[in-house]
Amino acid sequence: MVVLAASIVGKSGKVLVSRQFVDMSRIRIEGLLAAFPKLVGTGKQHTYIETDNVRYVYQPIEALYLLLVTNKQSNILEDLETLRMLSKLVPEYSYSLDEEGICKTAFELIFAFDEVISLGHKENVTVAQVKQYCEMESHEEKLHKLVLQSKINETKDVMKRKASEIDKSKIEKGRGDKGGFMSLQSMGSGRIENNFSDMSISSGGGGGFGSGSGFGLSTDIESFSTKSKGRPPSSATAPPKGLGMQLGKSQKTNQFLESLKAEGEVILEDVQPKASQSRSAAPPLTDPITLTVEEKLNVTLKRDGGVSNFDVQGTLGLQILNQEDGHIQVQIETGGNPGILFKTHPNMNKELFSNENILGLKDPNRPFPTGQSGDAGGVGLLKWRMQTTDESIVPLTINCWPSVSGNETYVSIEYEASSVFDLRNVVISVPLPALREAPNVRQVDGEWRYDSRNSILQWSILLIDDSNRSGSMEFVVPPADSSVFFPISVQFSATNTFSDLKVLNVIPIKGGAPPKFAQRTQLITDNYQVV
Repeated sequence: MVVLAASIVGKSGKVLVSRQFVDMSRIRIEGLLAAFPKLVGTGKQHTYIETDNVRYVYQPIEALYLLLVTNKQSNILEDLETLRMLSKLVPEYSYSLDEEGICKTAFELIFAFDEVISLGHKENVTVAQVKQYCEMESHEEKLHKLVLQSKINETKDVMKRKASEIDKSKIEKGRGDKGGFMSLQSMGSGRIENNFSDMSISSGGGGGFGSGSGFGLSTDIESFSTKSKGRPPSSATAPPKGLGMQLGKSQKTNQFLESLKAEGEVILEDVQPKASQSRSAAPPLTDPITLTVEEKLNVTLKRDGGVSNFDVQGTLGLQILNQEDGHIQVQIETGGNPGILFKTHPNMNKELFSNENILGLKDPNRPFPTGQSGDAGGVGLLKWRMQTTDESIVPLTINCWPSVSGNETYVSIEYEASSVFDLRNVVISVPLPALREAPNVRQVDGEWRYDSRNSILQWSILLIDDSNRSGSMEFVVPPADSSVFFPISVQFSATNTFSDLKVLNVIPIKGGAPPKFAQRTQLITDNYQVV
């Protein structure tokens, strides 16, 4: 019994992986594998084919064939057992049973085949044993990595101690300055270790006031401040708890890390993610009081036109840095949209809000919670919701027109944006049938990217304003049903909202000049689809 070769081939005859176990020229094995697809018949029950010289024993794996080429004197029962073992190993090493997945793990599959078959004969091994043999663990390698990691950890400890000493000196110096407002950013050129979204708002003085629903902030937030002349800004004398700062690295540390990189080691450095890449990464607060207006869109549009679901949920959040600014009331102005229903927090004075559009606590002697911890949106003061089926108020509509012509499907997609909103960071994700290569994009307004793993075509437009309220993209793929291109998912953000809510003033209850405050406003998509 001799196995000449173990191979994985496509149904068209393309060889993806082939391992030979006897001396054989490349021309001969290529000739044997090229002849196999022509010999495979349709509607047959057996999975072997015999020719004058060799026997093919095969098993279909989705769109591929797992194939053993043996001589005719081999025991077919043993060959089938070998084939069954290989069929269990292939999914263990390949994340997807297609051409791309097999090619990416070709060497791992070859090593696994070598553990199962030796000089053409099957070894008595199990799947677990093959995986263990292929791991090739080395005690010396583990020891080297442990020593190297201990050096890196020791260097990081030195860096943290240096940073802590610099922080203390900065704090002591800041306490000596009177009447000056020192922002977090002025306390060093370092970075904040913890994400803003991982903090929790502490109740400053009175318990039981829960925070509202949290949400993230992007760089597309519209911010404005109203400053008072009669009152100096409050002083932030110390950074909040849990915020470490890395104020730089010493020259010795830099040289050590550079030497490690030169030796080929991968040094993972903690890097603060950019705000444009994560909605949860909010800019650090520098104003004593910050009010955040956010609306989330949940929209489902029909592919033939019309609105299946349109839901807007908005929140107004409050964040206060210093406890002395906690005794306040917030006066707001809404856009007068009759379709929006507002609901205040249970601890708010509903009568005061209904009569004067002022948000204040029921107990005026109780301050609002203070501190930078908690959700990115702060303490929830007000919520609102709007539902409609009016297609005219939809910010962005998508039309998809697939048509089959011969052996190709021509797809034309166009968008139309409302003049009310300027949309930013627009991403339109179109699902595609499984493709071997990227689609042929013939025309696009913006940029496109093909995600081959998820088979999704992403159409990106950085900004949609009065200069490009409409746009289109055309691409060509192999023949496919029109339902394959749905549902289409859309993501975007805007700096104005449906409620058009604005903060007019922050009123101190105990008298004095109005404190400085800032408002941040954004509209984002939570689930926006065309089905």
